[in-house]
Amino acid sequence: MMPAMDTRPLLQLRDIRRRFMLGETAIDALHGVSLDIHAGEFLAVWGPSGSGKSTLMNLVGLIDAPTSGEIFFDGQDTRSLDDDALTEFRAQKIGFVFQSFNLVPVLSALENVSLPLQLRGIQEQEARTRAEQVLDEVGLAKFAASRPDKLSGGQRQRVAIARALVVSPRLVIADEPTANLDSENSRIIVELMREMNRAHGVTFVFTTHDPRLLEHVDRKILLRDGNIESDEVMP
Repeated sequence: MMPAMDTRPLLQLRDIRRRFMLGETAIDALHGVSLDIHAGEFLAVWGPSGSGKSTLMNLVGLIDAPTSGEIFFDGQDTRSLDDDALTEFRAQKIGFVFQSFNLVPVLSALENVSLPLQLRGIQEQEARTRAEQVLDEVGLAKFAASRPDKLSGGQRQRVAIARALVVSPRLVIADEPTANLDSENSRIIVELMREMNRAHGVTFVFTTHDPRLLEHVDRKILLRDGNIESDEVMP
């Protein structure tokens, strides 16, 4: 059963196109994609390599801007935001999980999770307390003092999920979060994201090329050659 959702979409993409130049050759990664994502959804974008999944995630996460088209987040036309305002908007509303974890190797799990809060000017003790709470939620309280090189791949991705959640975002973007994990850890990570989605009401959008992970989602979008080929709400 899908979680309750706001009437207005959290995120609206309208006729999004993204073109890259490779020398003098134009590469069209997305071809007029239109998409609504509602608050509380647990949504997967899947498809083969080269289908445009990462390009779409960079646009949904406001890391990149479309060549043409409109993106509205919480009703805000993101085209009206300058670089500084966009950076602040992204920091307040979006958490990111990457396939390569992107943890700071010299910091402990706790320090990695508390870092985004400290970068926002939150006092160290308050940031640590909140980080401890989220690490406990993802099952890593006893590994708080461990550095990334002492953790397994699955544990490192749990730290990355905790880091994304610690800022209380509206949306978490996870681009191929299980690509570097074996099948069992991939399942565990997707189930953990699903649990956090339900516990916090935060919207999750993740990409995958593994159709076995799609049984856990509310909705799956098949992207192929820069087009949405299908958009299915799961029973």
